[in-house]
Amino acid sequence: MKQGIHPEYGPVVFRDRSAGFAFLTRSTLAGRAASGPGRPDDTIEWADGRSYPVVDVDVSSASHPFWTGSSRVVDTAGRVEKFRQRYGRGGTHGKRNA
Repeated sequence: MKQGIHPEYGPVVFRDRSAGFAFLTRSTLAGRAASGPGRPDDTIEWADGRSYPVVDVDVSSASHPFWTGSSRVVDTAGRVEKFRQRYGRGGTHGKRNA
C-alpha cells in the first residue's frame, strides 16, 4: 500500500440517541484529515473502559421503520379493486370483456 495517501482507520462509536443504541466499529472518521469531516470532537467511554470518538446518527437499524417492523403495509388489494371499478374490468381473470 502506498504510504501517506490513505486516511487513518480506527475505532469509532456510532450512536442513535432516539433509540438508545450504539455500536463500536472501525471507520476513517477516526483520523484527523485536512479535507472531509475528520475526527469527531465528542468521545464516549465504552464497556471496555476505553474512550472512543462518537458520531451521532439520525437513523440506525434500531430506529429505521424497515428494520423495526413499524413500516406501513400497502393495501394492494384495495388498489386493484379501485382500478377495476374505475375502468370497468370485471372479476374474470385472463379474459377480456367483449
